[in-house]
Amino acid sequence: MDTAALLLSLQLAAATVAILLPAGVLIARFLATREFAFKPFVEAVFALPLVLPPTVLGYYLLVALGADSLPGRGYEWLTGHTLVFTFDGLLVASVIFNLPFAIQPLQRAFEAIPEDVLHAASCCGLTSVQSLWRIELPLIGAGLLTAGVLTFAHTLGEFGVVLMVGGSIPGETKTLAISIYDRVQGFDMAGAGLMSLLLLVFSIVAIGVTFVASARHRRRHGSAD
Repeated sequence: MDTAALLLSLQLAAATVAILLPAGVLIARFLATREFAFKPFVEAVFALPLVLPPTVLGYYLLVALGADSLPGRGYEWLTGHTLVFTFDGLLVASVIFNLPFAIQPLQRAFEAIPEDVLHAASCCGLTSVQSLWRIELPLIGAGLLTAGVLTFAHTLGEFGVVLMVGGSIPGETKTLAISIYDRVQGFDMAGAGLMSLLLLVFSIVAIGVTFVASARHRRRHGSAD
């Protein structure tokens, strides 16, 4: 077991969830409650990582974050080192390629809130922020859990984007998925099998948790009706 790669993957996944959940709530709420021109295309942009090959997305991120790009030059001016092939660059890439896994479950959850509930909150004098905090967030608990679990699990298993943007630097950008690939390349099938089993078990548990949470939410919602 590559403990360093496992810890790095867990750190990356936790940081990605911590960034994406608050951002995802705001984006998903906006998309669920607003109608505007070209909305389908905006939603398509956020969903793009679902269908774009990871190496293609990784290539564009590598170009966008590289030393010749504006973000890359700005980051290097502030820190003295490049953004790509660092944990910070890996985190930026992770947030971008996990956007749909956070936004889509949250958007569906916001869309499921009955309009009369929101109207009642407005009639009671609640501001938009108060309505979000007191009314909407408790109602989208299952969506929050699903978004968090899917984002965490997907980050642990991502390979293509991580390799393109971060490379394979031990202790810095070498995640568990990359370590599995390296073990296979080195014919260490036992080590690769153990780490693959860990990801497999975690993925099954993660998906099971989302199904259980959704079922409980539907039962509560149905009983409330």
